[in-house]
Amino acid sequence: MLTIGQLAAYAGVTVRAVRHYHQIGLLPEPERDTSGYRKYGAPAVVQLIKIRTLADAGVPLAQVGRMLEADPATFAEAVERIDAQLRDEIDRLAASRRQVARLTAGDSLVLPPPVVAYLDRLREIGTSDRILAGERDGWILIAARWPDQVLEWMPDKMAQLDDPRVVRLYQLLSEIVDADVVDDPRVTEVVDLMVELAEQAEAAGVIDVHETGQDDDISFALLDDLADAADKRAERIRELMRERGWDGWTRTQRVKEPPG
Repeated sequence: MLTIGQLAAYAGVTVRAVRHYHQIGLLPEPERDTSGYRKYGAPAVVQLIKIRTLADAGVPLAQVGRMLEADPATFAEAVERIDAQLRDEIDRLAASRRQVARLTAGDSLVLPPPVVAYLDRLREIGTSDRILAGERDGWILIAARWPDQVLEWMPDKMAQLDDPRVVRLYQLLSEIVDADVVDDPRVTEVVDLMVELAEQAEAAGVIDVHETGQDDDISFALLDDLADAADKRAERIRELMRERGWDGWTRTQRVKEPPG
């Protein structure tokens, strides 16, 4: 006959686990002997080993009791059901591990590979970290709103970086942001480039790749707000653009004439 400590040691569990199994009704609690101690016989050892084996296999304790009392067919059925649940859990954990692993991948955590490649190209042409951070956040909003279209837009965005004026624009913006001068005269050159590119696109009949419909005004407003929040000169650039007949930061358009 074994004490509770000896029973726990024999079955490879803790005394606390044995007491818990008593409380939830998995393991019968023997009467105390004349000396006031509870003594456990061989049946208790066998029962405890079965409980431990099922628990170690991932069977919820709430189901262990029913499985111990089940006939062979019912037991096998329960095992198959639990095995399927465990496979689902393994798949979920594997997906979580892949997601966690991507935490070290920087931009690729929340952006599709073509957008990551675009950001890498911006880095290559000398775009500063602050401008890159703003671009990345903007593309996060875009990819969340238009997950399918964003892949269609990227070839055009990459092609734009072959234009020296676009490269100069990103380099200028990087220099301005990093210099952190309130009235930086280079802002005028930025506006000149943006207006020139907008007028060229208009003359060529090119529709902005972000033009998707009238229901997306909120999304574009969020993107413009992101730019304004990133740097205090963004709003000044937009004001100068409006003076030149253009409006918008993310989606550049002709200033609409007020209704007559």
